[in-house]
Amino acid sequence: MAAQLGRRVLWTSLRLPVPGRTAGSFSAWDRAAAPQCSRLSVVTRHYSSEHKEDLRVRYLDGDDSGIVVVGINRPKAKNAISKNLVKLMLEAVEDIKTNNRVRSVIVCSLVPGIFCAGADLKERAKMHPSEVGPFVSKARALITELGNLPVPTIAAIDGAALGGGLEMALACDIRVSSKTATMGLVEARLAIIPGAGGTQRLPRVISVSLAKELIFAARVVDGTEACRLGLVSHSVEQNDSGDAAYLRALELAREINPQGPIAIRMAKLAINQGIEVDLSTGLAIEEACYAQVIPTKDRLEGLAAFREKRRPHYKGE
Repeated sequence: MAAQLGRRVLWTSLRLPVPGRTAGSFSAWDRAAAPQCSRLSVVTRHYSSEHKEDLRVRYLDGDDSGIVVVGINRPKAKNAISKNLVKLMLEAVEDIKTNNRVRSVIVCSLVPGIFCAGADLKERAKMHPSEVGPFVSKARALITELGNLPVPTIAAIDGAALGGGLEMALACDIRVSSKTATMGLVEARLAIIPGAGGTQRLPRVISVSLAKELIFAARVVDGTEACRLGLVSHSVEQNDSGDAAYLRALELAREINPQGPIAIRMAKLAINQGIEVDLSTGLAIEEACYAQVIPTKDRLEGLAAFREKRRPHYKGE
């Protein structure tokens, strides 16, 4: 029974990429606006929009091919989440989801000292009450889609991540911050609650009682405390360029890149689905995911590389 349920959960959740699908047309990336990326050549897609510069999506190549950097770029609004940013990020996530060449994603900021200040309250103040609910639903859908990406996602928090900004980071698999970064779900200050998954994801990342304490008190913690609580996996000293967390996230992405891409996707799916069910069902989910890697060419390549004492060359097949 558990095995059947595990396979049912797997197949209803599995979203394999479409072979051969790429992420559209690209133009050259303006290096001056990007976090420091030594020895990389990169391409970026600018999405059709009134404010297309609000988001820059870079598909790295060369040794870092397969790493996608999603950079939020709203300096005047402290990267606050607007209608336009939600639209652009949904487009970016959809492209990433259907691109079988992507192996990991880094979500970061192109604005020094800020990750994301949460909802754009200036824009929110101009909304009719009837518009607020649909907007929050769309923002929640975006963060859910980000969390459902089949490849590993890393949030690089080099500045303040508040409200919806922290909820976005919580949807990522791994969070890295600078020690000077600040984080908090501060919605209670505005007499509202986190509305894009914060009440659900934060207790799953840290303990339930600690999550309640942080949300009830609208408390903001720095990167060092966030690491102690388990809110972030790594807390690093900030550098003069203000992109230390991004560079650490890039190191992590480079560690992930050489591994079998189908295996990584299946491992993520097994963990995400299994953590929500009892152990017996979770083991059945793992078994169903393992079955997906057995017939792959990558598995045979891994065995051949081990036998021949060389580095494997995985193609995601």
